[in-house]
Amino acid sequence: MALASMDPMHQFQVNVVASIHAGPIDISITNVVIAMWSAVGIAIALLLLATSKRALIPGRGQSIAEITYEFIADMIRSTAGSDGLRFFPFVFSLFIFVLATNMLGMVPGFFTVTSQVVVTATLALTVFATVIGYGFYKNGFKFLKLFVPPGVPKIILPFIVLIELMSFFSRPLSHSLRLFANMLGGHTVLKVFAGFVITIGGMSGLASVGAIGPFVFSVAILALEFLVAFLQAYVFAILTCIYLNDALHPGH
Repeated sequence: MALASMDPMHQFQVNVVASIHAGPIDISITNVVIAMWSAVGIAIALLLLATSKRALIPGRGQSIAEITYEFIADMIRSTAGSDGLRFFPFVFSLFIFVLATNMLGMVPGFFTVTSQVVVTATLALTVFATVIGYGFYKNGFKFLKLFVPPGVPKIILPFIVLIELMSFFSRPLSHSLRLFANMLGGHTVLKVFAGFVITIGGMSGLASVGAIGPFVFSVAILALEFLVAFLQAYVFAILTCIYLNDALHPGH
């Protein structure tokens, strides 16, 4: 147990809390599921609490909720135009979910959900499917203009279309891996330096003073990780808006 707690990768281990099977389908409750439920529950509770006493002169909670609302609305308008506001609930939910899970993962004892590529890939594929589905629903086969940039000479058009197709279908990969890699890497580095603090601090005599250096680095990395937790939620949301713009305005 002591060695496991010092292992920087041990924090990402998925553990079954309650084994449940529906025939051949495994629907067991794991620490990942509990972390997601906790993040969603806390986010909903905070938003309900912030908006429970709506007033003309907002309090702190209402101000934060309104700022968050406007932040996401402005993000959508600046990337997808006013038409993109129809996707506000979708983008807002994604942003809050990623932000809540990222921040909850900073609390000792809680699992970092976004360190699991299956979670980030599911979110990215949901965005990808929404773009394709709504793109064809709104534009029909004109959605395929997305892969044919205007003004391209016909002689190189097939190569450009191929490149555009490859770029489009690689979106879920980059969309999911960016979030996954940042959260996994940051938490791993943080755990490594925390391990240095414990190991060196446990030495006898003046040797224990050497733990001050890793401790300072740990505090600095912790502050950086909080910033990264927000920035990755922002990046995931703004990329979602950019991709949705292609469904709304293909060929532009």
